[in-house]
Amino acid sequence: MFESSEIKGMIFDLYGTLIDIRTDEHDFYTYDTVSKWLQYKGVKIDPEVLKSEYYSKIAERMAVSKEQYPEVRVEEIFADICSENAIWKSDTNYLGIETSKVFRSASLRRMRPFEESMKILKRYNAIPKCLVSNGQRVFSEKELRFLGMYKYFDHVIFSSDVRYKKPDHRIFKIALDRLNLKPGEVLSIGDTVENDIVAPREMGMEAMHIYDAWLSLLK
Repeated sequence: MFESSEIKGMIFDLYGTLIDIRTDEHDFYTYDTVSKWLQYKGVKIDPEVLKSEYYSKIAERMAVSKEQYPEVRVEEIFADICSENAIWKSDTNYLGIETSKVFRSASLRRMRPFEESMKILKRYNAIPKCLVSNGQRVFSEKELRFLGMYKYFDHVIFSSDVRYKKPDHRIFKIALDRLNLKPGEVLSIGDTVENDIVAPREMGMEAMHIYDAWLSLLK
């Protein structure tokens, strides 16, 4: 069992750390499903055009961003697409949000919690925790809640909230501020070395790969 008295808070990654997930955002089926759903919302767009527009609009926003690790909000991408292809008037901002969820569900191939990670959350329930994920709040928060993990976190930060991604140190700084802790008092846990191990250590935090955490924290 992890016994460091210096650790007063924990930062967790989400996908590949807490949630075992597989999506396919390149499959024709994904866009065909969304395209058919959009028909009933007054948006007419061919699946292949939808796919092309989705990626081109993301690329355009990334290109004009001044961030080193830029992030977009997918609901804004879909809102633009819906606005440009609407055949009757509707609230395209709201439609962008709903389309994002349909898109996620259509692309989803597997989603389940890592049981070992769930055990860590339960065992260390008393330690303040912050989730820091390169994810889209519009559907990632729903997944976190659906799998029963949201309640274990005092704070939840998605890259879509701030429009930049890990390994940008600023997103970790937000987490530290919300936890009201110093870097040396926090342990970062994740599955991506650059994002979840190197960056936190550069800031003075402890950091551990999720596989090592399963071995060390569940003894």
